[in-house]
Amino acid sequence: MLFLLSPAKSLDFATPPQVATHTPPLFVKQSTELIKVLREKTPTQISDLMSLSDTLAGLNVARYQAWSPKFSVKNAKQAVLAFNGDVYEGLDAKSLPAADLDWAQAHLCILSGLYGVLRPLDLMQPYRLEMGTRLATAQGSNLYQFWGAQIADYLNARAAADTSPVIVNLASEEYFKAVDRRALKPRVVSCVFEEFKGGKYKIVSFHAKRARGLMVRYAIDRKLATVKKLEGFDAEGYRFAPAVSGPDRLVFRRQQAG
Repeated sequence: MLFLLSPAKSLDFATPPQVATHTPPLFVKQSTELIKVLREKTPTQISDLMSLSDTLAGLNVARYQAWSPKFSVKNAKQAVLAFNGDVYEGLDAKSLPAADLDWAQAHLCILSGLYGVLRPLDLMQPYRLEMGTRLATAQGSNLYQFWGAQIADYLNARAAADTSPVIVNLASEEYFKAVDRRALKPRVVSCVFEEFKGGKYKIVSFHAKRARGLMVRYAIDRKLATVKKLEGFDAEGYRFAPAVSGPDRLVFRRQQAG
């Protein structure tokens, strides 16, 4: 199985990584092309394009200028240790030993507006470029057109070694849209996390993001190899809800936030 996650806006480049192992990112040529386009934008244009404050726009303009197609431990950090949002707090990769990070490297892909796909140990330089950004390039008016079928083709190649290839989608809708479903060959299984609130079960964004990270951590800790094994997920009070689930849509519910 391959697990898909979204990236995070929050980054942590201050905490030293607990492992030295790292790999080069996969789509440096494409990232370089996007950086070239971004470098042509003024701070005001970046602010308007991404709905950022002047301070954040200035920070990211500086990041684009500093970005280099040559990656090293001096200018970059392993992606799964650099991202620091709700999903990654649930995953808590900073507490994983090297052997578990190696397993994650073989089973987890992080979708990215700038990098396309990042493996957990791929070096990443700091950036801000959400997949839904309407950044015009030679390929079209947005990043979905820029990436086209490239991400799906990569996932196909990764999954080809499995006898029954499955992609477990734990990415947001914004990011999973970057995977061309017409080109994607493996079966896709989605996980849904719901809270009982106001008399009914519903998805609460903050909790759902954390739960996606918790699910990946659950899989890493147990080296899960089948979709059926995902049904045992029980972190922070969640339980599998078979009555509202389907073969390709696993629903997990809890009465209240843990």
